[in-house]
Amino acid sequence: MADSSFDIVSKVDKQEVDNALNQAAKEVAQRYDFKGVGASIEWSGESVTIKANTAERVLAVLDVFETKLVRRGVSLKNIDFGDKEPKPSGKEHVLSGPLKEGIDQENAKKISKIIRDEGPKGIKAQIQGDELRVSGKSRDDLQAVQQLLKGKDLEVALQYTNYR
Repeated sequence: MADSSFDIVSKVDKQEVDNALNQAAKEVAQRYDFKGVGASIEWSGESVTIKANTAERVLAVLDVFETKLVRRGVSLKNIDFGDKEPKPSGKEHVLSGPLKEGIDQENAKKISKIIRDEGPKGIKAQIQGDELRVSGKSRDDLQAVQQLLKGKDLEVALQYTNYR
């Protein structure tokens, strides 16, 4: 019998992020506490940019955006705002964060090491570009690996695809 396998990926549903951003922009435009502070949230290429006249307002807009993302089922690990410290730019403060897709080499090696050290015996993890292929004889072992990784606090949001 052939080995069973699945892929570990980190993908972002851009349409859901766009919907959350549009909802947040609409709420910022309508809310009384954001009137007259120049608060806005928008796409800037592949990044989300938040602007306002004070750092506190930027963080308030970020909170609204994060709430919308969570409601739409998008992990907050998929957008990297760094230390969440708005940078002054002229008369306004700006916070920008790119979308993170794919598993970088460093995180792929960490995940592979977790599977090797703590996972069931006979499970192999191979790094293939920005994803990992996990294979083994038993489907139960593969499901155990998924549960193991769900229990870990990793820097990337993981999805499991191509389950065979």
